[in-house]
Amino acid sequence: MIAYVKGKVAYLDVEAGLVVLETGGIGYNILVPGKEFSRLPARGEEARLYTYLHVREDAVQLFGFLSQDDLKFFRLLIGVNGIGPKAALGILSVFGADDLRFSILAEDEKTISRAPGIGAKTARKLILELKDKVSFADALEKKLVHEGSLPETEALKNNNANEAVEALVALGYSSSDALKAVRGVEGADSMDVEEILKAALKQMSLF
Repeated sequence: MIAYVKGKVAYLDVEAGLVVLETGGIGYNILVPGKEFSRLPARGEEARLYTYLHVREDAVQLFGFLSQDDLKFFRLLIGVNGIGPKAALGILSVFGADDLRFSILAEDEKTISRAPGIGAKTARKLILELKDKVSFADALEKKLVHEGSLPETEALKNNNANEAVEALVALGYSSSDALKAVRGVEGADSMDVEEILKAALKQMSLF
C-alpha cells in the first residue's frame, strides 16, 4: 500500500529502532533495523525509506529500509513460519541481506541464531524454507553491486546463467572469474545451462 516514504528526518530513536519522517505536514513512525541508523541522514535532512505496512488487530506499523533489497529480504523472512515482522527486523539489525544470503547458502545456523530471539531451531527452519529461494550467483552479484564492483545493469538476469556460474565455482574457479566468463558469453539468453557452461569455459581460456 505504501511503497516508500520520502521526507525530512524529524526524530531518531536508536534504542526504540524508530525513525520519524515528516512529509506533507505528517510525521510517520517507521521501525527500522538497528544497523540502518549509521547510514541514515542527520535530523533535518531528507531520507527515503522503502516500507512494509503491517496491520494487526491492535496496531498498524510501518517497517522501513534504505534499500529495496533489504525490504525484499524482509518479506522473505516474514514468510517463514514462526518469524514475524519484529523477529525479521531483529535479524536484519544484525545481518544485511548480503550476509544473510551467504549464511543461508552455507546452512550456517550458528551464525543466524546470533540474531535476537532466533534460536537454533528457528535458524534451521529459516535455512530450510529459504535455501531454494536464493542462489550463490545471485548472492554474489548483489554483493558486488552493493560494493560498487559491478554495475547493476550488468547483473545476470538468466537463471541458466546463474546455474552456469554455480557450476564453474563447483569446478574450482573463483566466483569473480566465473561471473566474468558467463557475462562474456554472447547469446546466453537463448542457451541452456550446458551450452553456457561450454562457452564460458572457452572464455576462461582467454583470461
